[in-house]
Amino acid sequence: MTTKAVPDAVRQEPTSKPLSAHRLFIDGNWVDALSGASIDIVNPSTGQIFASVAAAGPEDVDLAVGAARRAFHSGPWSRMKSADRALLLTRLADAIEAHADEIAVIESTDGGNPITSVRAMDIPAALMGLRYQAGWATKLAGETPLASEGVSGFAYTLRQPIGVAGLITPWNAPFLMAVNKLGAALAAGCTCVLKPSELAPMSALRLGQLIQEVGFPPGVVNIVCGIGDKAGSALVAHPGVNKISFTGSERVGKSILQSAAGDIKRVTLELGGKSPIVVFPDADIERAALSIANELIFKTGQFCAAGTRLFVHSDIFSRLVELIAQRMTHLRIGPGPSPDTEMGPLISEKQLARVLGLIDAGRADGATVVCGGNRLAGDGHFVDPTLLIHTRPDMSVDREEVFGPVLCAVPFSADSTLDQVAGKANDTRYGLAAKIWTSNLSTAHQMARKIQAGSIVVNGGGGEGPLPFGGFKQSGLGRENGREGVLSYTEIKAVSMGL
Repeated sequence: MTTKAVPDAVRQEPTSKPLSAHRLFIDGNWVDALSGASIDIVNPSTGQIFASVAAAGPEDVDLAVGAARRAFHSGPWSRMKSADRALLLTRLADAIEAHADEIAVIESTDGGNPITSVRAMDIPAALMGLRYQAGWATKLAGETPLASEGVSGFAYTLRQPIGVAGLITPWNAPFLMAVNKLGAALAAGCTCVLKPSELAPMSALRLGQLIQEVGFPPGVVNIVCGIGDKAGSALVAHPGVNKISFTGSERVGKSILQSAAGDIKRVTLELGGKSPIVVFPDADIERAALSIANELIFKTGQFCAAGTRLFVHSDIFSRLVELIAQRMTHLRIGPGPSPDTEMGPLISEKQLARVLGLIDAGRADGATVVCGGNRLAGDGHFVDPTLLIHTRPDMSVDREEVFGPVLCAVPFSADSTLDQVAGKANDTRYGLAAKIWTSNLSTAHQMARKIQAGSIVVNGGGGEGPLPFGGFKQSGLGRENGREGVLSYTEIKAVSMGL
């Protein structure tokens, strides 16, 4: 395998540095882990340790859950008016906006995501979602069924918060995921214990500082960093937790579901994806090629909804592949905090080895590498974006979620029916997202119905406002974001009264 160096010009470090150490946030206080343990945080752009955080164990998680339960059952959160909860969420959004540049530096250093995309996409999306969710705090309500004249009694439904929510977030978009989960849970009236990924926890801890500063009561939000097998498992298994919301791998999601079954916890799982992209011959090819490549570059392909299986009409296959490869080979790869970076590193050496291993397996199975496929020389966890053709559904690179900048492209014949094309797109155990490119509205609507995925994006998407997000099949359970995301933190109660 050949390597090439990342240009020195984009290896420069930012002048602003995140805080180097953090503790746990429990019951409104910053405390050390009871065991005294800590976790070293590695900058994926350099491979060097740049911070440390306290590592929670089961006993710390127990304290955090206890604080959340007190805040929910007997603390001020249980007595706070919904309008006041909405005001606190709005104030938090304002505080995030005021510190957006600082958060972007932390996020890009911690997770390796380009600072320009964090500023332009992650933080604005977090703000939009949080302000939207704040509005739901005053609008959650039950219903009163229509009552016939002369019927005695009165029936209605109540919506009430579930209780304590355990929120487990990933490392690919740590700040956005933390804000999205917290916003929905808090708007519904729940209290929370947030467990960020041990690979990129720093922006979640900065969020905790802002939560404290804007005046959330103690215990309403608790943040416990720690290794998944210890802190995460303890949170899932804790009898005082009423709901778990997890975003991450399929493997961990299945283990959470098994553990939560012990006491029938409510569970929302947003897991992996192997999302298809279907390009028809009447599509805007140049626009499609740029969008497909840019989505793969976004977060270095560490994006669960990224389109990674490309199905293209045979008449335009060669041209589209050429255009995508041009974009992939002409971009600036470098450290997340550099303003020139278009694609940053993978999160860890382990993830880099996995991505390269799947690319090598594709080569060995007969796939052709059009571009990329190499680790970049020097420090950090950098890889070239990779385009493979002649892949097959039995290849691991085509079947498994790579979670890296790897795209598998195959043509479909001109005489293929929509059912046949949708069948190829659906030939996966996942069903998180799908992308369709066509100028024919009938084709677009029919394919949107036929493809088994929770999110369908046509011609790059459009509109505004948070939509529900989640998947079919092994991509997860339930939905987050939008109205459905907030409602998932409530229980519905039927009341029937004799009068």
